[in-house]
Amino acid sequence: MQEEKKQIDEEKNRSYLYITLKKFYERLLKIRGHPREIALGFALGIFVGMSPTIGFQTPIAIFLAAIFKWNKVSSALGVWISNPVTAPAIYSITYVVGAYLLGIRKVGNTFNDVDTTTVMNMLSGAPEILWAMFVGGVITGLPLSIICYYFCYSAVQKYQEGIKIKLVQQKEKLARQKKILVRKREERKQKKKKKKNDKVT
Repeated sequence: MQEEKKQIDEEKNRSYLYITLKKFYERLLKIRGHPREIALGFALGIFVGMSPTIGFQTPIAIFLAAIFKWNKVSSALGVWISNPVTAPAIYSITYVVGAYLLGIRKVGNTFNDVDTTTVMNMLSGAPEILWAMFVGGVITGLPLSIICYYFCYSAVQKYQEGIKIKLVQQKEKLARQKKILVRKREERKQKKKKKKNDKVT
């Protein structure tokens, strides 16, 4: 009974995650702007999201996007790579990578016993931990943001081109309908003229 309940809960969580990701993806596609600017803003948000600046990530991303004249909305969306669900894993990875590169001894069993409280304790602890997370965030954030840039650019460009094609098709359809209406009006006029001429004769 408990196993069945657990399976149902897992299925609910998976479906919720799928719906959330789908909405996120659709929101990203529907942002107005040039695909390059949207993709750059999104990549910036991803990069900032990998930094240990939780609570300030969105303002930082929007501020930097405004300076570089990239899309501010997509940068705010990109930041959500680190959220209450993913933050513990992301900060664990960035810390381990940074600590390894800087030669800092790992604090505790980072991957097994990690939660939001542990992460906040780490952030408020030694400055070297924060520095390790910054370094790890840059190292992991750069390749990830580059991958996300190309993914976002391709997806947005494809979506916008699809919209343009639909608009062209709609315009062509309307133009055809207009021509048919004009032709019918002309035919009616010709019929009326013919009737008048027949009456006169």
